[in-house]
Parts: sequence; C-alpha cells; structure tokens
Amino acid sequence: MTDEIDADGPDSRSGGTDAPAADAESEDPNDEAGYHVEVAPEDVADAVLLPGNPERVDKITALWDGHEEVARHREYRTATGTYDGAPISVTSTGIGSPSAAIAVEELARVGVDTFIRVGSCGAIQPEMDVGDLVITTGAVRQEGTSDEYVREDYPATADGEVVSALVAAAERLGHDYHTGVTMSADSFYAGQGRPGFEGFEAAGSDELVAELRDANVKNIEMEASAILTIASVYGLRAGAVCSVYANRVTGEFRTEGESRAAETASLAVKLLARMDEVKREAGADRWHAGLSL
Repeated sequence: MTDEIDADGPDSRSGGTDAPAADAESEDPNDEAGYHVEVAPEDVADAVLLPGNPERVDKITALWDGHEEVARHREYRTATGTYDGAPISVTSTGIGSPSAAIAVEELARVGVDTFIRVGSCGAIQPEMDVGDLVITTGAVRQEGTSDEYVREDYPATADGEVVSALVAAAERLGHDYHTGVTMSADSFYAGQGRPGFEGFEAAGSDELVAELRDANVKNIEMEASAILTIASVYGLRAGAVCSVYANRVTGEFRTEGESRAAETASLAVKLLARMDEVKREAGADRWHAGLSL
C-alpha cells in the first residue's frame, strides 16, 4: 500500500472531479480497508501500539521477533509481527487527538480490541526524572476530539487490565515508572502553558502547570485522553505509557527513555495475551490479581 499521489492529477481521496469513476468505492470512509490507515482485518493483530511519530515504528519493531510493514499513508504507518511469540501491531498516529481518533476508529473497525499509546511527555511533578515512564490511569480531557464523542464530564480512564500489564512489564524490565493522571492538550504551545509566537501567552497559561501539579497530575501530552475515551465508549481496552522527555518544573530536557516505553508496551501486549488465556481457563470475564500470570 502507498500514499503516493499522481503529480499530474488530484488526489482521488480529496473528491477531485477528475478522479476516475473506478476509484469511487475507495473514497468511502466505511470501506473495510480504512480510509486513512489503509489496513484490512488480516493485516493487524488484536493489540496495536500507537506512537505518534512514524519514525518511532522502526524503533518499536526493532524490539520484536520479526515484523512486516503492511501499510503507509499520510502519518499512518502500520507494521505487524510478534513479540516473544505474541501477535502485535503498531500504527503511528501523527501529532494530536484528531488523527489519533481516526486511527482508533479505523483499527477498531477491522477488529482491533486493545490500544496502547506509546509516546513522550512532559512531567510536571518535581520528583520525576527525564527517562522515567508514566503509565496513565486516567486523563484530563483538555482536547476537543473526545468532546465530539461524549459529554464533557465522561471520564477518560485507562482499562484496568492494560494498566496492570504495563505496570507488570515495567517491573519485570526494571524501568523506573510512575502511575497516575495525564493531561492531554490540543496544542503544544498555548495549550501546555508555553509562550507562543513573539511571547504570546494564552489566558491562564501562566498558572496552568501549577494548577495541574497541585491536583497531582503527572504529565502532559496530546493524545491519551481521546484514545482512552473513544476506546471506553466502544467497550475496547486502552492505555498509555510515555517516556518523560522534559520536566516542566526542573527545566530538564533530554530525548531519553523512548525504547523503554516501547519495550514496556510490547511486553504488556504479551502479558495481556496471557491474561486472556488465564481468563478463558478460569471462565472469568476480567483478569484480576487473584488470577496468576
């Protein structure tokens, strides 16, 4: 699959009047092969990791037993393989909740039931170090995408099984991690309390980080709350693990911990597969701490 466009004509996806009639069916967003992500049911595993940056796909799949790239279009790049024998896929989502929501929608339509965001974030608690992991238990919905799905007071909560699997994976791998509430913003600058062009400051931006810190919010990023909310509305499993690139309190910044987040999420998929086996053996609907892994 490809995202190449004929340089001499309009992109058939844009609804250009010169598009051949034979391509009409490919413009239906409800096609089995996703309109943007371009995958079919046989292309992906039941569990998919969701990094933002398409370049992160290679860093994630390098940790797996093997993989094959199955689709690439716009910001969406998908590969499928196995991690320690467990089927697993990865789809990049680009930056922000609108494009992440598209990925969740189209992957859910081809049978995916588990989503784990794998990303980077800014920590807002002083004791959190660059390179640490943050495993999200719930999220402040300061993005607008999830508001278009459900009322604003609906909680963005991570699935308990996914949180348990991520914690167990981080423990087994020996990675430093924190669990707690994440804030998801729609903008990198004004929405996260950073100055904009020529020092512009949005109303309340000077107090934003302090208010979130006082409420024990752990980190800020741009996709988790939409992914969690949409998955919850659809009865699917979702969670998030992000590496801390910056601490907004101490001012420290380094691009560190990316591989730890990817390794933790990949192992979590393996553990979730085992959880599902244990549930079937026990005749249980949900995995809980009384069921051994």
